[in-house]
Amino acid sequence: MQLIVNLIKNNNISSQNELAVLLRKYGVDVTQATLSRDLKALKVTKIASDRGNYTYIIPDNNNLQDSMLERGLNSVSLNQQVGFVSIDFSGNIAVIKTRNGYATGLAYDIDMSKSPLIMGSIAGADTVFVVLHEGVTVEEAKQFFARFVPIDEPTPL
Repeated sequence: MQLIVNLIKNNNISSQNELAVLLRKYGVDVTQATLSRDLKALKVTKIASDRGNYTYIIPDNNNLQDSMLERGLNSVSLNQQVGFVSIDFSGNIAVIKTRNGYATGLAYDIDMSKSPLIMGSIAGADTVFVVLHEGVTVEEAKQFFARFVPIDEPTPL
């Protein structure tokens, strides 16, 4: 699996077939079913590029970070959240805008926190929709999201 990670990080791969061809160049012959399972295990996702095609990315899924999130601890400094653009609220929904490719990892971190305030999240390439439980105030939500994004800091450009 480390070879898959390295190939995805160092190449612009847009399909399983393209990845399988690269793997064969390194002497690894893999079936589509196995490759699909490996990509799922690695939490690989596709994002749209500027040219309208797609490319694979691997969100940060570090086990230490996951365990910290599950215990309610900050896993990274807010200065490292360079993908954050903005957050807005409408009723019990939070809409978090990110740079392209950052939404999936952020949604994963939010879901891994297992907060009683959050029903769930849905991520696109640059937007995360988070559904809050009924009765959660915007202030409570901002306090929760401050673990992941710089709520009170100016929006980075």
